[in-house]
Parts: sequence; C-alpha cells; structure tokens
Amino acid sequence: MSELESAGESSEPTEPSESVGTVVVAALTNLGIAAAKAVGGIISGSSAMLSEAAHSVADTVTEVMLLVSLKAGEKPADEAHPLGYSGARYVWALLAAVATFVGGGVFAVYDGIHTLTHGEEPGNPALSYIILAIAFLLEGYSLLVAWRQVKGEAARFHTRVGRYVRETPDTAVKAVLLENVAALIGLALAAGGLLGGQLTGSGVYDGIASILIGLLLVWVAWELGRSNAEHLIGRALPPEMREQVRAELLAVPHVMEVVDLVTIVQGPGEVLIAAKADFRDVSTAADVEWACEEAERRLKARFPAVRRVFIDPTPPVQG
Repeated sequence: MSELESAGESSEPTEPSESVGTVVVAALTNLGIAAAKAVGGIISGSSAMLSEAAHSVADTVTEVMLLVSLKAGEKPADEAHPLGYSGARYVWALLAAVATFVGGGVFAVYDGIHTLTHGEEPGNPALSYIILAIAFLLEGYSLLVAWRQVKGEAARFHTRVGRYVRETPDTAVKAVLLENVAALIGLALAAGGLLGGQLTGSGVYDGIASILIGLLLVWVAWELGRSNAEHLIGRALPPEMREQVRAELLAVPHVMEVVDLVTIVQGPGEVLIAAKADFRDVSTAADVEWACEEAERRLKARFPAVRRVFIDPTPPVQG
C-alpha cells in the first residue's frame, strides 16, 4: 500500500479539521517554547540554547504557513481555477520548508561556528536545564498529537507508519511530525552541549551541539522541500494503483483497450484521472457515453480520493 491507499480501499480521506488541529497545537507549543529558550540562552550564554530558540521560532513560522496552506487548499474550484486550489497548500508548505532552512538551520550552524571560532564563556545553565525539561514535555505532547493522527491514518489505509509518512500527500502533518521529532533530538543535543560546557568549562561542546542542531534542521527542511516540490511538479499514483485503475477501466463494457492513462495526485484525498480508451467498433454514441459514466462511477466507488475522471475515445495506435 502507498501514498494513495487513501484513494484505494480505505474509507474517507483525512479530515482537514484534524490536520488543522494538529498544526495549531504544534504552533502554540513552539511559540511559548521559543520565548523560554531565548531567555535561557541569554542568561546562560549558550549558543545551543539560542539555536534551539531559533529552531522553535522557525517551527512557529512554519506552522503558521502550514495553517495558511490548509486554508488555501480548501477553496473550491472556480472558473479561473477549474481544477481547484489544492496546489496552493504545497506552495505554502514549500515556503515553510524554506523558513525552516533559513530561520533555523542556517542560524544554528552560523552560531555554532561563531562559538567555536570566537570562544564562549559558559554561564549558569540551571535555568536552561529547567526550560529544556519543560520544552521536552511540551514538544512530546505535540508529537503525541501528530503521531496519533499519523498512526490512525496509516491504520485506515492499511500501511506501515513509515511508508505513510514517506509518501502521504498530507505534507502539513508530515511537517509537524518531522519537526517535533527534530525538536526532541535538538533538545537532547542542547542539553548535551550545556552539560559538556558545565563539566569542562569549554564552549566547544555547546558550539558543536549548535552545529548539529542546525544540520538536523537543514535535513528536515530538505525532506519537506523535496516532498512538496514533488507534488507541485505533479505526482502520479504508484504503479500498483495505476494498474488497478487500468483494470477498472477495462472491466467496463464496450472498453477494448486503455491507450493512455494519466493519474495526478492533486492533494490529500484528491486525484485526477485522464484516459484515452478504445471502444468497440459496434458501440453507438449512447454506448460510449454510458461507458464513460460507468467508468467514472466505478473509479470513484473503488477509489474515494478520485475527484475528476476524463475519458477520451481514441483508436489504438497502429503498429
């Protein structure tokens, strides 16, 4: 099973409100954590803490953009945009990935390198430890909310969680999940940097922790950017799903051959199918019209995510 098992034998596509709720929880959590980390970083003089503050600010900006993307993608199709606005969510989600890269990753790597090259006098890390512990609990709760949605969706589509995360077209939930996992790893790195500085009196450990946090954010930004770019370019259904679509079309009376088949994932729970089909020579115009309607009915019944079906009667290519 794969990214559009949501188009397959599952029940219903992901509810938009569920994704919105997951993103809102993450945004509110990160906003409070960012302020606390910044205070802790200033008091302790820790570059890793300041990098973590930048991490949380970047995550907050990202989640605001994800909320915008979810709302933009909900707009119904109109005359100017006959295929709808599903692609808008990937535009905003791609911008969110850029925000994570620039606002979090680049800053953290720069701050870590600055600490290593210019030195740093470690301050009192006590407050930072408390902030990190509280942040870990809050980030853990946000991750739990995202994990429950992802796990539920994976079970609904009869696929593994890892494969669902890798291939789901719901990139907003994927972003929240990856960012929360990265946040927990970043908190552990920041705590390690603080502890290393406390034990040795050197800022080297703090600088290394900051660089590692930055590289972690760069990876998250790359993964999210790649995923959204694929959907903006236009991603087809997986090969096994396309074969199932072809089989459904061939099962329709009067259809002799599927000459060409195009499938496009337009958004979570939204698939377009266009096909060129060869009909029996004896079929009347009424037969062809009925067959096209029957094909659309079959496809939408079998794959609930299919929203649009276009069939073009076309003779087979003569070899």
